[in-house]
Amino acid sequence: MKKTVKTLKALSDPTRLRIILLLMKKELCVCELLFVLNMEQSRISHQLRILRDSELVEDIRDGRWIVYTIPNEMKKKLEHFLGPFCGKDLLQSDKIKQDKENLKVCLKNQIRKSQNLHNKINI
Repeated sequence: MKKTVKTLKALSDPTRLRIILLLMKKELCVCELLFVLNMEQSRISHQLRILRDSELVEDIRDGRWIVYTIPNEMKKKLEHFLGPFCGKDLLQSDKIKQDKENLKVCLKNQIRKSQNLHNKINI
């Protein structure tokens, strides 16, 4: 029962729920989450740590990047839980709509690649 409570607590925060919804669509690095959510790095990292500790997300090293993803088994569970439980509410949320638009822009502009180029120039 402890694991269930920990999972539900992790999902109860609006920022963490927004991160989960984004990661359900695509694996993302912190710089992409910063762009999409328009929040400070420390806040995003704190929320990711809680999600990771709850085993909702995992981090994978991809070269210089740490990419966050939802394990396949957890993704299936979340789809079955989030859809019926809060589907319409999430679809009508202005923040969720904005996150989706920001994600499209982020992916179109290849924020991760541009950050990589920016880091190489500053070295």
